Amino acid sequence: MNHNGEEFSEPENAGKVSRRWLLRTATVGAAAVPLLAGGTSQAATRSAPGKGATAATRLPGLPKDFWKTFTSRYVDVDKMRLHAVTGGDGPPILFIGGWPQTWYAWRHVMPAFARDFSIVAIDSRGVGLSSKPASGYDSRTLAGDAVKLMKALGHDRFALVTHDVGSWTGYALASDHPQSVERYVAMETITPGLTEPGALFLPGQLNSLLWHFPFNRLEGINEQLVRGREDIYFRYQFATKGTTPTSMPATAVQVYVDALTSSPQALRSSFEFYRAIDEIIAQNTERRKTKLKMPVLTIAGEIAVGTGMETEMRAVAENVRSVLIPKAGHFLMDENPTQVIDALKPFLAPYRG
Repeated sequence: MNHNGEEFSEPENAGKVSRRWLLRTATVGAAAVPLLAGGTSQAATRSAPGKGATAATRLPGLPKDFWKTFTSRYVDVDKMRLHAVTGGDGPPILFIGGWPQTWYAWRHVMPAFARDFSIVAIDSRGVGLSSKPASGYDSRTLAGDAVKLMKALGHDRFALVTHDVGSWTGYALASDHPQSVERYVAMETITPGLTEPGALFLPGQLNSLLWHFPFNRLEGINEQLVRGREDIYFRYQFATKGTTPTSMPATAVQVYVDALTSSPQALRSSFEFYRAIDEIIAQNTERRKTKLKMPVLTIAGEIAVGTGMETEMRAVAENVRSVLIPKAGHFLMDENPTQVIDALKPFLAPYRG
């Protein structure tokens, strides 16, 4: 049973070769405060006005009284408008989600920490309600965006919790800005430049899970093929990467699909994270020469990335703990929020003080 009380059965691949085993044996190489140019802050924040506020605050499927604790706002960073949902009180935690999701993926996790922490869940550039520029989707630039956003909100140092391609940004942020990151959580990711590129001819099950990496990297043709068929393409991603084809809450899937069709640039910008993979590999080849020194936690689903992420992080960080959620797929925060919260609480407790 998922967190919505919906029944689901054993994963379809139970008894078959597991995704976890495949990922272990066939590695892949990709898994308002106005700011002046250069990042100089002019101190003021503003709640997201007009259409943005309506889009965030009227989303279905949010926990009861969510907006009594949290506020939807924009933060201006380097001529961009970045969207964040903030609330709570205490040491700050920055949440960065992955593809093809938005800040909404953290909706069940955020309230569990708002009593003891200041929560900031963001839409990175190109995502959700944030600006969608033509460039800047490499991990160095995205990490810089996040640091500037947090400083604009008054947070110079924070805990960092990331998922999927958000963890590509997370690793860059922890490596490039160690003075800003008190501790780091990476969830369900294989990071370009930290894992060796896979073979061209992958095992069938693995190929069915990962074919979107090379597809998303293409220029133009992928947009032509998917535009007008976003519902088919993205629903397929959720159905094949969740615990079961129906374990992702239908309401959440619709929220994510709507975000990806919300503007003419939304589809294009969703692919830009993958088009930047070559640049990210080059950046991470340099970063991995110096290990992370802050505490690091990896969280993975047993039938998704599995133990591969722990292996990846232990090669680039000195102090790593790992949690494997049994029988869980890729979209942990939607399907397994209680287990995610249980994994995060002891790791974040020393930071709370």
